[in-house]
Amino acid sequence: MYETCEAIVMRTVDYGETNKIVTLFTREWGKVAAMARGAKKPSSRLSAVTQPLCYGRYVVRRSRGVGVLQQGELIDSMRMLREDLFAAAYAAYLVELTDKGTEEQKSNPHLFALLLQTLRYMSEGRDAEILTFIYEMKMLSVLGVPPLLDRCARCGATVGRFSFSIKEAGFLCHRCEAADPHRLPLSPASVRLLRLFSRFDLSRLGVVSVKASTRAELKAVLSAYYEEYTGLTLKTKRFLAQIDELRDKLGPSGGQGEPFSL
Repeated sequence: MYETCEAIVMRTVDYGETNKIVTLFTREWGKVAAMARGAKKPSSRLSAVTQPLCYGRYVVRRSRGVGVLQQGELIDSMRMLREDLFAAAYAAYLVELTDKGTEEQKSNPHLFALLLQTLRYMSEGRDAEILTFIYEMKMLSVLGVPPLLDRCARCGATVGRFSFSIKEAGFLCHRCEAADPHRLPLSPASVRLLRLFSRFDLSRLGVVSVKASTRAELKAVLSAYYEEYTGLTLKTKRFLAQIDELRDKLGPSGGQGEPFSL
């Protein structure tokens, strides 16, 4: 039986001379794979709607394995995400993170809405790095390994000066910081943002700037935490690191979207 769904195209794999196997992240069913027959042909009605990052409505016959994609209708092509090198790198990373961090055919409408909103903001030229930090923080709960951010991981203190401990999986206050000589230093701004990102309603995103030093602290914490606790190996992460280096060489405005506010 064919059913209709809303979906984001996560990835495609060529199958034979003219076909594609398309992995869709759907609002209704989670992640599903479907055969798109003839989609490699430029004249195919499935060609445009099976491009990575496209968002649309799709008619699919599901199965336990690979289903069949019958037709699709574009809602948003996310064209800018494929044309801008920096935005494309961040978008590809978030999609691969979602792909590797979710099970087949396990519905998660909240995560679908979060990914869609994030990609749309990136497509509008918003700050892709900050959007990625927010998504990474929220994705840790999906993966079942959220850090402890509302208090010190050792003594439970809720006020004071904090650093981040990978070993303790959360904040350490200044009274307990000696427990981890490898703790990562944090400014008060980074402490506030890490807490906020985990519970922030992305639809309320506004406009403000984040200092380069704060960005560096956030990036260090999230990269180290993901490496230690998620077990995910992402090809796009390495490419994203190269893109970040290129952006830094271009200067403060290179590959940088609009500022954001909370």
